[in-house]
Amino acid sequence: MTTQMSLLSQVEAGVAWITLNRVPQRNALDIPTLKNLHALLDQFNLDPSVRAVVLTGSGRSFCAGADLAEWAEAESRGALETYGWTETAHALMSCLYHFDKPTVAAINGTAVGAGMDLTLCCDFRLAAQSARFKAGYTSMAYSPDAGASWHLPRLIGTEQAKRLLFLDELWGADRALAAGLVSEVCADEQLLAAAAELASRLASGPTFAFAQTKKLMREGAQRSLPEQLDAERAAGLLCGRSRDGAEALRAAMEKRAPVFSGN
Repeated sequence: MTTQMSLLSQVEAGVAWITLNRVPQRNALDIPTLKNLHALLDQFNLDPSVRAVVLTGSGRSFCAGADLAEWAEAESRGALETYGWTETAHALMSCLYHFDKPTVAAINGTAVGAGMDLTLCCDFRLAAQSARFKAGYTSMAYSPDAGASWHLPRLIGTEQAKRLLFLDELWGADRALAAGLVSEVCADEQLLAAAAELASRLASGPTFAFAQTKKLMREGAQRSLPEQLDAERAAGLLCGRSRDGAEALRAAMEKRAPVFSGN
């Protein structure tokens, strides 16, 4: 395991684990943490030994959102609009959303504001029974600033998104599951094991095909069906030319399970 300031990270059996580790601040996102997390994701995206990523938090909170102490300090010196948090957060959210490999958020506690937005950028969201979700924006007389207004309507529908954003309700894990905000709820002590099992399954899969699938799904909403079919054909040709594509065909002919390399 390596420590990178406010983050812990380790790679094990193709799975990169990233743990937010600012426990006294409830893993709030200050600018150094945002930059370090972005750099770590860039590193893992280029590392062929990493085939899936799990993001979680230390202590009782997943992430409390923006660091209010940093926010208040910037306001005190008249730099609230220029100190760079929003631009840095946006770059991180875009990086995580466009990450080539499968990503899993293991939500171990409260996820507020940009902390919740981090989970929305991941491919899969698993929540501990004690997890809580809160937009946090309107309570601060603020509008969403890290992607919630884009992700939430697509994940849970417009009216539920407005309820979560306008009323700033605190949703428990079961409410989040019922709304479609998460895909699974686990007992607290089982969360990391469940995330490890899912990430392991993903890491052993055809990660090149996963990357193509993620890209098709991201971009498909902007296309007509004929355009999407053309994009699917192009992606399929790339997958068919990949080592995993050749291995899948050999395995099918030999009536055995394929062993994917991720290439």
